[in-house]
Parts: sequence; C-alpha cells; structure tokens
Amino acid sequence: MVTTSTRQRFFVALIPPPPFQAEANAIKQHFSDRYQSRAAQKSPPHITLQAPFEWPSTALPDLTTALTQFAQSSPAVPVTLDGFAAFPPRVIYIDVHPTPALLLLQTQLTAHLQTQIGLPPPKSQRPFVPHMTVAFRDLTKPNFAAAWAEFRDRPLHYSFTATALTLLQHNGQQWVAASEHPLTAAPAGLLPSGSANLLS
Repeated sequence: MVTTSTRQRFFVALIPPPPFQAEANAIKQHFSDRYQSRAAQKSPPHITLQAPFEWPSTALPDLTTALTQFAQSSPAVPVTLDGFAAFPPRVIYIDVHPTPALLLLQTQLTAHLQTQIGLPPPKSQRPFVPHMTVAFRDLTKPNFAAAWAEFRDRPLHYSFTATALTLLQHNGQQWVAASEHPLTAAPAGLLPSGSANLLS
C-alpha cells in the first residue's frame, strides 16, 4: 500500500524512436541469451540525463511541472549513435556522440532541477558521458571480456532527433515511462514564425 510518505525512484532520459528501440532491445536480448546479462532489460533503451534519484510521491506534480517548464524552454536535440564502447569491467553500451547541444541539455536540466525543486546533484562526480547501456552490473568479468571482443568493432550507426524528455519511474520490478515532456523551443539562431519583420 502506498502511503503519503512513500519515496519513489525516478530518472530522466531521452528515449529513441520505436524502430531503434527494437534494435537495441534485440542487442540486450543477445546479451541475455549469450552472456547471461539481463539487468539492462529492466528499462527501455535510453540516454540518461538525470541519474536515478528518490522523490516523494506526494510531490510528483512539482517534479513534472519543473520538467515541463524546462522542456518548453529547450529545443529538440539531434542525437547520433555510433558503434559500441565500454566502462570496464562491467558495462558495454552503444556510443552516443557528445555533441555540444546534448551536453548543454544535460547540464541545464540538472541545474534547473536543483534550483527549481531542490533536487540534490548526483552523488557521483564523474563527468557526463552520454551512452545507451546494453549490458551492465550482472555481466561477469569473463563474459565482459568475451562480449567486448564481439562488440568493440561491430558497426552501428543511427541518428534521430530527441523531441521529448521522458521521466521514468521504478515500479518495484523495472523502469517504466511515467510522463513525457516535449522539447518545444525554437533552435538557437532561429526566429519564431512571423518575427522576421522585427529586425527590419
């Protein structure tokens, strides 16, 4: 039974379009079948922007409002996935180009959540490395070595435009999408429709 004092786990991410979700999920299934690594299957394919945190269920509207406000002031972001990379000795992931736009989105999002709702910064002080995990945690060191030999030179290239932030919530078994917040601001350097005459 949920009580008013319940704190639930959330994180904020970019979710790729359905066609690539299917491809990434097939890769995760391969890791499950061949390397007995299933942990990555407990969440949809994603690029984490705000690391997992706990938040009171009674204050969920404050969190979603803050995300909506931020998303409305942020433009959609081009994303390029290119090959595989790793955080030895446990994690293998689809590599994501760390473009200035993507790095800025992540920096501004975490700062916004800190100032608007008091969300503490992540405990880890490691720099942000955008990635899409396909195996981690339950990937043993011997299986990591074998899997990395298989995947390190495997070609993969996919580009998409991330048009929304997704708030994911842990339901006790896995991570599920709780809400989406469209990125609707005009890209930098572009004027809103009908505003060109303001410069004349």
